[in-house]
Amino acid sequence: MELASYADYAVRLVNSEEPERGTDALTSVDAVRALFGTPSRAAAIADEADLPRLRAVRTRLRGVFEAAAEGDEVRGVDLLNSLMVEYPVSPLVSGHDYLDEAGRPRWHLHLADNAPTAAANYTAVACMGLAIHLTELGADRLGICQAAPCRNAYLDTSTNRSRRYCSDRCATRANVAAYRARKREEAKRATLTAQG
Repeated sequence: MELASYADYAVRLVNSEEPERGTDALTSVDAVRALFGTPSRAAAIADEADLPRLRAVRTRLRGVFEAAAEGDEVRGVDLLNSLMVEYPVSPLVSGHDYLDEAGRPRWHLHLADNAPTAAANYTAVACMGLAIHLTELGADRLGICQAAPCRNAYLDTSTNRSRRYCSDRCATRANVAAYRARKREEAKRATLTAQG
């Protein structure tokens, strides 16, 4: 089981809100269920009470990404640790639904299936994945998109630790804006030179 892949849960939750644009996709129980990606017991028990819980966790997780992006690793780790203490994983080995060719269960690990709420399950899994990602790759691999006004969180998996944007779309938009700004500056200098 690739536990670091659960770090994507943290990214999905943080990016369900775009504060700079004033948008929030976490507005319904269906939106909570969609965060899980695939149907699960935790997604099935989601209810209205999970919305404010996940919004509060989202704010705290954004703080982890922001601290890491600002180079304040200790603060980021402290924020993540406080979430993990509050939302612990409780792993269980399961063999449901998956059978091999001989009809035996394919054993796998569930991280928080006995959590009391969908929010608690989601948070425990997201934080565990983020902790694995951070400890294996480094806090500098957690980032906030530098393309204004995006500010989405991302996990830097590049080989040279150079990622600055959450998506190719934001990278292209930022590069086009920088190109246009350079061209405006060049035209302005050319005009001043011609007048001078």
